[in-house]
Amino acid sequence: MNDKTNSVDFAVVVPVFNSQETLEELFGRTEKVFEKLEKTFEVIFVDDGSRDKSWEMLKALKKAHPEKVKAIRLSKNYGQHNALFCGLGFVNESHVITMDDDLQTPPEEIEKLITKYNESEADLVYGYYKRKKHNFLRNFGSKLLKKSSKHLYDAPGEGSSFKLVDNKLVKNILNHYQNFVYIDELFLWYTEDIAFVLVEHHPRKGGRSGYSAGKLLRLFFNITIYYTAVPLKLMTAIGLISSLVSFGFAIRFIIRKIFFDVPLGYTSIIVTVLFSASLILFSLGIIGEYLNRIYMVQNKKPPFSIKKVLK
Repeated sequence: MNDKTNSVDFAVVVPVFNSQETLEELFGRTEKVFEKLEKTFEVIFVDDGSRDKSWEMLKALKKAHPEKVKAIRLSKNYGQHNALFCGLGFVNESHVITMDDDLQTPPEEIEKLITKYNESEADLVYGYYKRKKHNFLRNFGSKLLKKSSKHLYDAPGEGSSFKLVDNKLVKNILNHYQNFVYIDELFLWYTEDIAFVLVEHHPRKGGRSGYSAGKLLRLFFNITIYYTAVPLKLMTAIGLISSLVSFGFAIRFIIRKIFFDVPLGYTSIIVTVLFSASLILFSLGIIGEYLNRIYMVQNKKPPFSIKKVLK
């Protein structure tokens, strides 16, 4: 997808979903930042199946700024990380900055990312927040996802969608063309040279977040199945513990029968059978989820489908 004839200093990749109200302001403020820094740039917008007039806004921006805007329209909604992965494929030899479309992270904070990158020369610079200006449930879900990522996937725990990425790192992750993509985990496969800088987070100006509690839960589930073996390890641990518990009960019943002639009855047998059957079904469910993911990967289910490109 790359077009090496038009390289700039920085490419800003923005997944777009129902953000007609913020796109023009987002581009204008971003343009002023790079004019101040005296750096060349382009903004790559990826419309992830928006249902409002976002695509019409992107066409207008492209017409007004043909050298500074690329617009990709996906055929349906594939999710933020898949849309971001699509946009990365259109980056030239530039350093990459990724950010959301809702202006909750001010474009002016881009300067902090670049300054930190120049100081640290890290492969990846994350902007992190003291406190996100979301509602309680969204904040709770985000914190839970970050804490889980830190312990389950050995992630830094302070990642965000606002980051600056070295171009070599971008090229590495583009090899991972599978139907579900979690960008931050892919980055961790290739580098531990990560820096962080504190940035501002503002309340949302309008519209609704694309991440509901259900979507955050589904994202967590997909990350766990696609990128870790934690459920399989959990299955092994539960199986071992239940085996030990069952063995202990068996010894107890045998002793009671031999020395005290206590009738075992059907209750203990039924409880044991139901307990064992539930563990087996639980384990089969986890294995089924892994097999389903393997099936989708083997059948090369695409992470996205492009409907139109303006570049």
